[in-house]
Amino acid sequence: MPRGLWKGAISFGLVNVPVELFSAEKRTSEIDLTMLDKRDFAPVGYKRYNKASGEDVPWGEIVKGYEYEDGKYVVLSDEDFRRANVEASRTVEILAFVDLKDIAPQYFETPYYLAPGKRGEKAYALLRDTLHKAGKAGVATVVIRTRQYLAALVPQDDVLLLNTLRYGDELRQAKDLDLDALKKIKTTTKELDLALRLVDDMAGKWEPEKYKDTYREDLLKRIEEKVKKGQTEEITQPDKEGREGKAGNVVDLMSLLRQSVEKKAPARQEKPRRKRRAA
Repeated sequence: MPRGLWKGAISFGLVNVPVELFSAEKRTSEIDLTMLDKRDFAPVGYKRYNKASGEDVPWGEIVKGYEYEDGKYVVLSDEDFRRANVEASRTVEILAFVDLKDIAPQYFETPYYLAPGKRGEKAYALLRDTLHKAGKAGVATVVIRTRQYLAALVPQDDVLLLNTLRYGDELRQAKDLDLDALKKIKTTTKELDLALRLVDDMAGKWEPEKYKDTYREDLLKRIEEKVKKGQTEEITQPDKEGREGKAGNVVDLMSLLRQSVEKKAPARQEKPRRKRRAA
């Protein structure tokens, strides 16, 4: 059983649903790399030190402080963060219910699970089933650790998922990009038909367990190759293709689409394809 971050409640209108917050994220372990000094390949370390005395400071002696005047601080403990707003620090406050499909993907940030608290199972199940049937998400505010987040409360199978959201001013707008050249491009009917055929051939069910992080294994193989060749302290320089890639090549899109469709032809024969109007 994972450790909960806090116990509190979901609040909307006069309803309070006791819940406990759990992280839904499980990061794949990264390869442990050590920073080295390029001149002699000696390890480079981090150092926490007292800027007044120059002495090292152990983690147990470090506290958080807010600088209210130059060189003067207010020391804050975890209890201070809680007391700043006791209700907000333990409450998922639903502000509105919106269509889940209306929340654009770029707003979603980090997922958490909300598990029902003691004697809260009935109200929890009712809220979950209501959101599922209505196709709605609860837009809420929630404090996690020392920051208040905007969040979306959505049903996911038997559980309620709390996904923190980015605020509008935290996102760059696509209109800020230089898209003048893109706006002038028009796809042809033949190109679109071939592309749709390829999408049909590659269509399948969403099965997240099928996808693995292969880059970690590839990087370990690269490390093993360098060890076998004795290149343990040799810095690999980028090659021409690595710097420039193939962006300069003219792409025959129709040819590539045709080859891709032909390569998938056996798979296409196994299942009927939806009818299309003749181009």
